[in-house]
Amino acid sequence: MSDSRHGTDPEKEKRKIKSVQKMKEIMTNYYIEAKGAADSGKKVAWITSGGPVEPLIAMDVIPVYPENHGAMVGASKMGVGLCEKAEEMGYPRELCSYARADIACSVTDGGPIGGLPKPDFLVCCNNICGTVMKWYEVASRHYDVPLFILDTPFTHREFPPAAKQYVIDQIYEYIAFLEAQCGRKMDYERMQEVGRLSVEGLRLWQEVLDSAAHKPAPITAFDAFFHLALIVTLRGTQVAVDYYRQLRDEMQERIKQGIAMVPNEKYRLLWDNLPVWYRTKWLSDKFAAQDACLVGDTYTSAWSGVLPLIDENNFLETMSVAYSQVYINVSLDIMIDTLRQLIKKYDVDGLVMHSNRSCKPYSLGQYDLQKIVMDELKIPTLILEADMVDERSFSESQIETRIDAFMETLK
Repeated sequence: MSDSRHGTDPEKEKRKIKSVQKMKEIMTNYYIEAKGAADSGKKVAWITSGGPVEPLIAMDVIPVYPENHGAMVGASKMGVGLCEKAEEMGYPRELCSYARADIACSVTDGGPIGGLPKPDFLVCCNNICGTVMKWYEVASRHYDVPLFILDTPFTHREFPPAAKQYVIDQIYEYIAFLEAQCGRKMDYERMQEVGRLSVEGLRLWQEVLDSAAHKPAPITAFDAFFHLALIVTLRGTQVAVDYYRQLRDEMQERIKQGIAMVPNEKYRLLWDNLPVWYRTKWLSDKFAAQDACLVGDTYTSAWSGVLPLIDENNFLETMSVAYSQVYINVSLDIMIDTLRQLIKKYDVDGLVMHSNRSCKPYSLGQYDLQKIVMDELKIPTLILEADMVDERSFSESQIETRIDAFMETLK
C-alpha cells in the first residue's frame, strides 16, 4: 500500500540499499578529483579494469577506467549516439561498444560526465581481452602520451613457473615505468600498505557477495553491478575498505531484519557475463515480477576470485600472478569449475547467460558451458543475446518472450 501523503511505497523504500547514496558521493568526488588533477599537481593514468591498480595508488596517481566510463555511458543510455559517432570515424560496429563509446567521447567530450580527464600515461593489461591493446594504442596516439602494456599469458589448466616469472618481471618493469613517469622512486612501505588495503577490500567485497547465499537474498546481482565500482576504481584505498565494511554491515543487518530484495523470492538464478547496462532495472523488474532473484554472477565475483592466489606478505609478485588468472583469461575447464562453485554456493535453480555481442572472450564458449551445466548439473539455462552498451542489439520483445518461456521451465 502506498503512503498517500508522500506517494511512496513503505515496503519498497525499506528494500532500498542505504549505502547507495554514499557510493554516489564517493564516485562524484573521485571524478571531481580526477578532472581537477592538473590543478592539484597529480597525474592521471588510464588503466584497464583488470589491470594492477595498486602500484598507481602507491605512487599517488589517480587511476581512471575507460571501461567503467563505458558502463556509465550505457547506464545513461548514451551508448547508441556515441557508438554511431565512432562508426562514422571508421570503427566497425563489431568492435567492443566500450571502446567505441570511449573513443567517441575522446573527440567529442561526450558522455555523462563530459568525457574523461586527459591521461598523463596509459596502463593496459590484456588479461580481459586483446581489444584493449589496440584501444589503448588509439588513446596513446590521440593524447600523445606513453603506454605501458602488461602481457598476461592465457591459463589453460595450470600456470607454469615460466609464466609466473614472466609476469613478475613485468611488474617490476611496470614500477620502473611509473617511476620514470612520476619522477620519483616507489615507496615500497607504502606499496605494502596499499596491498594490505587491497586484500582487505577484496575480502569485504566477497563478504558482500556471499550475503546473497542467504535465503531470501538481501542483495541481487543487479545491485552488485552498481556497488562493484569501488573495488575496480579505488582498490587499495581506505575509502574502498570503509565503504565495503559499511555495505557488508548493512547486508548483515538486512538478513537479521529479514529484508529481501525480491519480496517473494522463490527462484534463485545465476548471471553470466557483463550486465546489459541500459536495461538492468528492466531485467531486474522482469525477473522479480516472477519471484526470481539473480543471487550471484561471474562478473562481480571475478575481482575477489583472485584472493586465494594473493599472499599479503609478497603482494606485488603474487598479485601479478593472480591477475593473470582472472575469469575470462582462463580455459573453459576452469570456467566450468567456477560455475559449479557459484551454483553450489548460491543454491541456484537456473543460469542466465548474456551472449554479449561486444565481449567475445566472455561470450565465446557459452554454448559449451550451457550444455555442461544442463547435462551435468541438471539445471535449466537461458541465453539472452544483447550488448552491454549498444541498445541497437537489444530486442525487448524477443528477450521478454525468452525470459517468460525460461521461467515456465522452473515452475
